[in-house]
Amino acid sequence: MWLSPEEVLLANALWVTERANPFFVLQRRKGHGRGGGLTGLLVGTLDVVLDSSARVAPYRILHQTQDSQVYWNIACGTCRKEITGHWEWLELNLLQTLSVFDNEEDVTTFVKGKVQGILAEENKNKEVKEDEDSGKFKEAELKMRTLFGMPEVEKLVNYYSCSYWKGRVPRQGWVYLSVNHLCFYSFLLGKEVKLVIRWVDVTQLEKNATLLFPECIKVSVRDREHYLSMFLNINETFKLMEQLANIAMRQLLDNEGFSEDKCLPKLKKSLKNVSALKRDLDARAKNERYRSTFQLPKDERLDGHTDCTLWTPFNKMHIMGQMFVSNNYICFASKEEEVCNLIIPLREVTIVEKADSSSVLPSPLSISTKNKMTFLFANLKDRDFLVQKISDFLQRTPSRRSYSKEELRNPKSAESEVLPEQSEGSSPSSSTPSPGVVLDSTEAAPTATQALMTIFRKEPQEELSSKMAKEKMKEESWKIHFFEFGRGVCMYRTPKTRDLVLKGMPESLRGELWLLFSGALNEMVTHPGYYSDLVQESTGKYNLATEEIERDLHRSMPEHPAFQNEMGIAALRRVLTAYAFRNPNIGYCQAMNIVTSVLLLYCNEEEAFWLLIALCERMLPDYYNTRVVGALVDQGVFEDLTREHLPLLYEWMQELGVISTISLSWFLTLFLSVMPFESAVVVVDCFFYEGIKVIFQVSLAVLEANMEKLLNCFDEGEAMTILGRYLDNVCNKQSTSPPIPHLHALLTNGDDVPPQIDIFELIKSSYEKFGSIRADAIEQMRFKQRLKVIQTLEDTAKRSVVRAILTETAFTIEELEELYLLFKAKHLMSCYWGGSSSAAERHDLSQPYLEQYRIDSEQFRELFLALSPWTCGLHSQVLAGRMFRLLDKNKDSLISFKEFVTGLSGMYHGDHIEKLKLLYKLHLPPALWSEEESALEAAQYFVEDPLADVTHATYLLSDMDFLLGYGASDVAAGGETSGQVQEDAANGNTKQKRDEKTASQDYRYHLRMWAHEKENPKENIKELTKMNQEQFIEMCKTLYNMFSEDPDEGELYHAIATVATLLLQMGEVGKLFCSPGSRRANDMGDHKGLGLQNKEGVSAMDQAKTEAAQPKLKADCDILSDTLKTQMERMKLAECVATKRESSATQLLSDEEVRDDTSMSSYSMVSSGSLPCEDISEDTVLVGSEHVVGGHGRPNSIDADWSISFEQILASVLTEAALVRFFDKRVVVGPKIAKCKSQRAVERQVSSSSDQDLSPSSS
Repeated sequence: MWLSPEEVLLANALWVTERANPFFVLQRRKGHGRGGGLTGLLVGTLDVVLDSSARVAPYRILHQTQDSQVYWNIACGTCRKEITGHWEWLELNLLQTLSVFDNEEDVTTFVKGKVQGILAEENKNKEVKEDEDSGKFKEAELKMRTLFGMPEVEKLVNYYSCSYWKGRVPRQGWVYLSVNHLCFYSFLLGKEVKLVIRWVDVTQLEKNATLLFPECIKVSVRDREHYLSMFLNINETFKLMEQLANIAMRQLLDNEGFSEDKCLPKLKKSLKNVSALKRDLDARAKNERYRSTFQLPKDERLDGHTDCTLWTPFNKMHIMGQMFVSNNYICFASKEEEVCNLIIPLREVTIVEKADSSSVLPSPLSISTKNKMTFLFANLKDRDFLVQKISDFLQRTPSRRSYSKEELRNPKSAESEVLPEQSEGSSPSSSTPSPGVVLDSTEAAPTATQALMTIFRKEPQEELSSKMAKEKMKEESWKIHFFEFGRGVCMYRTPKTRDLVLKGMPESLRGELWLLFSGALNEMVTHPGYYSDLVQESTGKYNLATEEIERDLHRSMPEHPAFQNEMGIAALRRVLTAYAFRNPNIGYCQAMNIVTSVLLLYCNEEEAFWLLIALCERMLPDYYNTRVVGALVDQGVFEDLTREHLPLLYEWMQELGVISTISLSWFLTLFLSVMPFESAVVVVDCFFYEGIKVIFQVSLAVLEANMEKLLNCFDEGEAMTILGRYLDNVCNKQSTSPPIPHLHALLTNGDDVPPQIDIFELIKSSYEKFGSIRADAIEQMRFKQRLKVIQTLEDTAKRSVVRAILTETAFTIEELEELYLLFKAKHLMSCYWGGSSSAAERHDLSQPYLEQYRIDSEQFRELFLALSPWTCGLHSQVLAGRMFRLLDKNKDSLISFKEFVTGLSGMYHGDHIEKLKLLYKLHLPPALWSEEESALEAAQYFVEDPLADVTHATYLLSDMDFLLGYGASDVAAGGETSGQVQEDAANGNTKQKRDEKTASQDYRYHLRMWAHEKENPKENIKELTKMNQEQFIEMCKTLYNMFSEDPDEGELYHAIATVATLLLQMGEVGKLFCSPGSRRANDMGDHKGLGLQNKEGVSAMDQAKTEAAQPKLKADCDILSDTLKTQMERMKLAECVATKRESSATQLLSDEEVRDDTSMSSYSMVSSGSLPCEDISEDTVLVGSEHVVGGHGRPNSIDADWSISFEQILASVLTEAALVRFFDKRVVVGPKIAKCKSQRAVERQVSSSSDQDLSPSSS
């Protein structure tokens, strides 16, 4: 490529001059290409180790003048072809012009201006990128694409210097981390090492330290492990690898491929070695931590953060921490963990002002909210910029929003930002009047406006009066807390808040606090009317999710009175159905009904809906999809935590297999299905405040409490009984609600009543013993388990597909698995490198495993060319397109793995009948497009015999008239007889003929037997559509191409020429007597001697010949055999004559019609006794039929009345042993699979000693 001219002082250091003229020098880098010796090896090694090869192309062109010692670098190239093109342009366009100049300075000025003009012209045609990467990074990206054969759409994220351990020897080089691949390259003293790993193939990624590898990263795939070490910044590298592997797993899980963030703010100055993608991924990681810390909506984007202090009025202190500013929120987190967190929605902000600075309070900033709370920040480094940024966000935030009718009637729905002096009343839910009005009748879509618990609450019994007193004390404690720390989203969240949560939430405040701590309140307030619209949209619609919902509705807490009537059932139905329509990727999953029914007890429908969204999409990611991946991931995390905290119990539980059994039911329902309701709801309280760590802590506490009993178990059932009995007896002694019978039977033996366990004591114990578990450690373990779980699910899917299709094909299990991996690889490549359809269309997770991965025509063509046993040269591309259209039954331009294997199996394992049938169908619609070949082009394969005369035509016609002597029912028999005679004549066969009984059998009988043996009632060969002349010609073309690389090529050409000639004549015969009424008058005139038609459409001569032909069968067959033999010999002679008469007036094909002489195929029909066929143009087929050519050597249009059936083709092919052997030949798919797997690696391989090792096609 052309470069902006740069000075070069030492032109010959590390470079070899290859070409030179008075003004320019073409040089090659030492160590690149052939030769170079030890110096070249050292230079090449230094280039790789020092990364100079990323900046120095192997070829360059310098501008020089005779008297100057300064050279100017004006062009570089990654391959000889590229640099040679630049050199030739300079010699052709500039060399003569430069010789005119007298002053050398003018020469240099002219050259520099010319090169800069070329660059300006090139850049004008390029799209301007919003965020350009640094020059050095671009060179590294170009090198990666060149070395590993990556397309331009494969984006490099970053690259690092490291060592790759190959055996016991470390190879120093560079690791390139792209969006979809991990690549490593090293060149040391002539030894080249390349490694390419797709992120979707990574099964384990971990950072560890051993004696052999001091600090290394282990990258595991299914068949081996790779070790990378000696990083300058191993933590940064490992985090980036984690992100890229996570993106790949997300792609496997739900088609969420990587898409670059177009809204990333542009830097004023490009960072030296940081790409825009790297900044994008860093920003995503920060956004994820930010949203997780403050439970914010998934679309919230962090704009920036800064150190500051926050004045906390509850303890009269300035707390050090960080302020985070995003599109819709201002958040604060203290430096000391959990000392104080604060969330301020910008929708609640009324005033942002800069206060007066002082030595005690430098750069203060005051923020006031609608509920008259004021927050004072100080020690802000760039206060003016921060204020301007907040002001910009506030301008985009509506100052007022329209509240829904539900919110106007229900203060809690309107965010419940209650002032301290207004907080003496009961909860908003209880304050809403509920005299019988439960459904909002004014809305188009009815929704319950109250929590079901308030409607179905029973009057407390006398023995519950003490518990009611405790409940009142809890409410008072929370009111005091609201007065001191604030109420609503802007509450100061401190350790005191957590202590109150652990002591239990009052039932009257539970719904409000769940909404607040889960972050669901923010989403509900910013989307008014969303739930009502969804309910209205989904009402009356049915799909698979709604069917599953209906089946589970009456299984949802049937012991609770709220769900023993239609009111609770209807509310549950509406919430679950609305969510299924909101998120069709999840739809509905078992266990969602249990969780949602509990949410409805303490919240109204809309609140329960938004809580369900928070659960499924943020707090328990991937838990409730079809494969419960999230629950399986956390099951693996739980096993790791058990190994770490309870190692002795872990080993024993693993032997029993208990952990994997218990954890799914515990996690999916948050203990609601295994504990009494009053106890489990306390766990849910803690979960909404602390997240998943509470579930892990309680689970570990349950195992630790039963450790002694579990260690004495001898099987899984006994262990499950112990744990089930323990959880059944976890009670909530403070509950004011009447006890609800637990569905789990009390697992007791005799009079042995197990002791009750107080839920608050269990939670307290879990915090004391396992409270050290950190959220970031859980996320790290989740990543590790996610790789393992998803890859295990992929392996399970592969085995399921193989088992399902094994009985339908003759491929072995190993072959099917390899084919599945190749098919899946093509699918994934299309996902991240683009294709004609979207990833969601190609990967439909709602379909069975056999139908999930699908590929389009382009990917199918690549696989077909690599795996097909029918090698047709250039014609293979056409055949691949026809096969794709044949397999695409539903016409969606995509085929599944099952369809792919079905087509491939037909080519590999079918007998000669099945293979011929497949080949036949490939030349009929829909496989054959009418647009593929025009009738005129197809007819050009037929040329007239230049030596034919009227006598020959009349003689041949006489034999055709003989064939007409048979009725329609005897055509196949005549075809059999003539085919047998032809075979005998062609092979010079002296064997005795079959006995009379066998010879007289009809081929139709044998075809019926073959169809019966195949036992395929859906498709009978008799039902196959007849083939017209154009389609038959296309089939002949395919056969000739298929035989071009076969060892028996000559014999096969001879056989197909014989069969094709016979079939063409049979088609002519069929046209004469099968549809006489459709023939045109001019056609009748061409057939001399046929006579005139009678009223029935059959000529008198035909009738006479029919009557006379029966007793002369054998004699006429002999005559026909001689006739065909003579005809084919004359055609061969005609071919030779036509070849020698290239310049004569009777030449049949123009120069434009003759294809490239490098074609792999020959189309020529020869006689049975001629010499081996010589190669001629692939467009030339010689057929001795005068009816398909005009009188002047030019072909007429395809005959529309001509047709041939599959039975006739099959019968004719069976007369040629060479064709039967070809189609019966067994072909093994293994070598093709191995070649296909290594094909990409071969394309990437670069010879370090070749002058053209960096091919332009790879960049």
